Amino acid sequence: MKAFVLDGYGKQRALRQAEMPEPALRDDEVLVQVHAAAVNLLDSKIRDGEFKLILPYRMPLILGHDLAGVVVKVGPGVRRFKPGDEVYARADDFRIGSFAELIPVREASLALKPQGLTMEEAASLPLVGLTAWQALVEVAQLKKGQKVFIQAGSGGVGTFAIQLAKHLGAHVATTTSATNAELVKRLGADVVVDYRTQDFEAQLRDYDLVLHSQDGKALDKSLRVLRRGGKLVSISGPADPAFGQQIAAPGFVKLVIRLLSSGVRRKARSLGLDYRFLFMKASGSQLREITSLVEAGAIRPVIDKVFPFASTTEALAYVESGRAKGKVVIRVK
Repeated sequence: MKAFVLDGYGKQRALRQAEMPEPALRDDEVLVQVHAAAVNLLDSKIRDGEFKLILPYRMPLILGHDLAGVVVKVGPGVRRFKPGDEVYARADDFRIGSFAELIPVREASLALKPQGLTMEEAASLPLVGLTAWQALVEVAQLKKGQKVFIQAGSGGVGTFAIQLAKHLGAHVATTTSATNAELVKRLGADVVVDYRTQDFEAQLRDYDLVLHSQDGKALDKSLRVLRRGGKLVSISGPADPAFGQQIAAPGFVKLVIRLLSSGVRRKARSLGLDYRFLFMKASGSQLREITSLVEAGAIRPVIDKVFPFASTTEALAYVESGRAKGKVVIRVK
């Protein structure tokens, strides 16, 4: 099968197009012919080696976390899917590889593709949808009438999280450029802060929740826009000790994680806030919840650009540029 392969960690290291053997299928897995795969910043961070302590991949590695496609084979333990089913998923850690013509996916991480969506639209949803769901629903338990600040509203996670927060009945503030203000308003943002000309700390007060995806400076400021008792869920770090436990990290990695997050955890405690780090996980059951919202019209995909499979490296560079509005997708088949 054709695939885009990473031969070793390296900042902005190029992927190599290669012929790879058909992947082996485990008993609880489904082999999917990939029709479309979304590109995420997570792919470039793994390539750069940012996660090699907690996700030590063997090389050569096929990158790609999101996919939509058609089932071609199922393992003997699979009951929910059959050949010919149109499906979508965020592949599990250590079983990623959607920048390829075929990928095995655990049955528990897979869901039927939402009706009415193209393969490209479906592929754009899993990672950002599950991130938003796990942050807003699972961790923060966002309730109707609460105020949530979602950073980078025109990005992949932001465009989905704004729609989900509005569906849950929240008051939503976000940051974006003036160019993208109308987009985030259409998605449901109530307050739009132009990050180029305005300081969100001066604009926002007494929020119940912040979904943080930016740098350390924005993290410090975000703590100060929360009310006492509020929550900050970060998807960009620093990781907290609970994450070290979650991934069963070795002792020295747990110690590093504890030290790196000690400052923000101390600040949060002094302000009476709850700080959580989220590294999203694959989940077919949560994808089925997202499918229901998509089919009901509560969530719609936001795609900036679709690249041909041969331009996978260019698609990754475009995502890294930070210019994308919504998601960037590769058409594999």
